[in-house]
Amino acid sequence: MEREAMEFDVVIVGGGPAGLSAAIALKQQAPDLSVCLLEKGAEVGAHLLSGALLDPVALKELLPDRWQEAPLGVPVTDDQVHLLQSDNRALQLPNWAVPPRMHNDGCHIISLGNLCRWLAREAEALGVEIYPGFAASELIVEESRIRGVLTGDLGLDKEGNPKADHVPGMALYGRYTLFAEGARGHLGKQLIALFTLENAAQPQHQPQHYAIGFKELWQVPAGQSHPGRVLHGSGWPLGEQRGSKSQGGFYLYHLAEDQVAVGLIVDLNYQNPWLSPFDEFQRLKHHPLIAQTLQGGERISYGARAITKGGWHSLPRMHFPGGLLIGCDAGTLDFSRIKGIHTAMKSGMLAAGTVAMSLRGGDEGGRDLAEYGDALQQSWLARELIAARNFGAALHRFGPWLGGAFNWLEQRLFARASPFTLLDKEPDYRQLRRASRCQPIDYPKPDGRLSFDKLSSVYLANTSHDEDQPCHLKLQDERIPVTVNLPTWAEPAQRYCPAGVFEIIEAETPEAESQPRLQINAANCIHCKTCDIKDPSQNIVWTPPQGGSGPNYPNM
Repeated sequence: MEREAMEFDVVIVGGGPAGLSAAIALKQQAPDLSVCLLEKGAEVGAHLLSGALLDPVALKELLPDRWQEAPLGVPVTDDQVHLLQSDNRALQLPNWAVPPRMHNDGCHIISLGNLCRWLAREAEALGVEIYPGFAASELIVEESRIRGVLTGDLGLDKEGNPKADHVPGMALYGRYTLFAEGARGHLGKQLIALFTLENAAQPQHQPQHYAIGFKELWQVPAGQSHPGRVLHGSGWPLGEQRGSKSQGGFYLYHLAEDQVAVGLIVDLNYQNPWLSPFDEFQRLKHHPLIAQTLQGGERISYGARAITKGGWHSLPRMHFPGGLLIGCDAGTLDFSRIKGIHTAMKSGMLAAGTVAMSLRGGDEGGRDLAEYGDALQQSWLARELIAARNFGAALHRFGPWLGGAFNWLEQRLFARASPFTLLDKEPDYRQLRRASRCQPIDYPKPDGRLSFDKLSSVYLANTSHDEDQPCHLKLQDERIPVTVNLPTWAEPAQRYCPAGVFEIIEAETPEAESQPRLQINAANCIHCKTCDIKDPSQNIVWTPPQGGSGPNYPNM
């Protein structure tokens, strides 16, 4: 197949905060470098979803004279943490009882999509070439080094045959390629395997851990919103009930113009296969603490996506011949602060500095830039992640109460150099118990005012896929969902997917010889990647669909 090929000094995959910060920093430090950035969404910001609280520290470093011109939303003015004790009780923690790293002084409630659209304009003004609607689908590997990426073909039918409007993907070659795909990046996952980037042999290493984060944007009646108010909390509806642990926490952010953002983060180490993170989120909104703000309001948008939350002990080696992993593709989020934007930006800036210095020094490209690891180690990013390295493992091992107490004591007594090391070495997908050993969960029907069903929610994600294109959700073995997952775990894909993509279709009659089958409604997919993470058989592989497909989040 004849492919168009383009050569650049640096190719960047992903138009989130890490990729855009890297692009800007590259052109700041080496204006003559040619830099290309690919974004699989229809526009920059289309697929971006975050709470989102921004610590502006990295933004100030990146654009010291102009950072205040960015769309910074509203500053945090009221910072609260609540423990939900039941479906109608809550306890607000006094300020002194909140772990220091959870305070949000100096932070802003923003739309990550709007921030990145602004950063994209800044990058283009510096000469970065940005190509939205192009998904990087394959690695170009030559002589055991990364030479660039192939973009996916456009205009293929369900069987993968070219249609009348078929356009072959392009080959984009770079002296170095930076991968900034976000959590559970398709190519990042391949790179970790190809170059054995996981530090599994290290005694202080743990596998990567994830959560699924939900977000809804609401327009509420005048007077019910308090711009600048931030609520975080944990407890109900998650917990130790129903014979298995589930952990996570909620947020409620008050924006300007009578809008609020509400969400639930569910750790993907939960045990009960009957649990539905989506339905837990819908239950949450009926708690009086949340409902009093949402009552009488209108839901504007909905989204969900995976969160890389393993922290310092889960970071892979982030450099390899010809490229670097940055941002959530590697897992730089600081879960102790529930923030990953500033850390993603900093990782991109450090990568840019490393690449620019190397290329300015006459490097022809393709090296293993181990100096990136050195730059990371010497930065405030490493210090922040090292200080928070035990946070997630403490919650997983001791639960929210004892784990929370451990984190509070550690942060108070050993802000910089804790003598403790806690690890959680069990991958999230191995945590599920057999369905027969767990109590099924009877979720209440949505009332259409505070709680809603999956399909009406997906509608608000503005997701769009050409129905006549290859299914981007690949099964390594098509038999496993019915022969293994269904009898063992009641096929949990039906419940952990937040968009109703996976559905078990039962035989039409009890007497029929036909077996149940798994139906994949790929057009519903909102690209959260949860299926790639939580499938207990590790049988589902998420791949990028045709460029421009997927959700289109406004102001999220």
